[in-house]
Order: sequence, then structure tokens, then C-alpha cells
Amino acid sequence: MAMVKKSITVTDQQNEWIKAQIASGDFGNESEIFRDLIRREQSQAAEIETIRAKLIEAEKSGFSDRTPDEIRQTVQKRLRNFGQL
Repeated sequence: MAMVKKSITVTDQQNEWIKAQIASGDFGNESEIFRDLIRREQSQAAEIETIRAKLIEAEKSGFSDRTPDEIRQTVQKRLRNFGQL
């Protein structure tokens, strides 16, 4: 993948945080930090878009006759089945 060089400006506080991340060994250099932050933001934006799409789909499907407790139990069961609860 082609790389493009960028120049950015950060606050002193942000610079200290960046230096601490490198010093801790979590990242090898500043570029790794920024690429990781960008990847996280892209992932989060994709998750939000998926949630929006699901909400729109649910809104269009109409109302449920189930009680909030029944819905909660269904969700909890589904999460347990996928090992997320």
C-alpha cells in the first residue's frame, strides 16, 4: 500500500501522551500511533453505520407485542448463545 507523508500539529499534552505510548513499548513510532487511531476511528464509524442501518430496519418493521422483559430475555439468550454474556 502506498504511503503519503503528512505533517500535523499537536498540543504539548498530546505530544507527551504520544511519547508515553512509544516509551511504554505499545508503539514503535508516532506513525504507528496515528495509523492505529485512524483504524480505530474507521472501525467505530463502520459499527455506528451498521447500528444506524439496523435501527432504520427495525423502525420500518413496526411495533412488537412483546413486553420489554420478553425482549430483554430474548437479547440475553442470544448473547449467551454467542458467548457474549
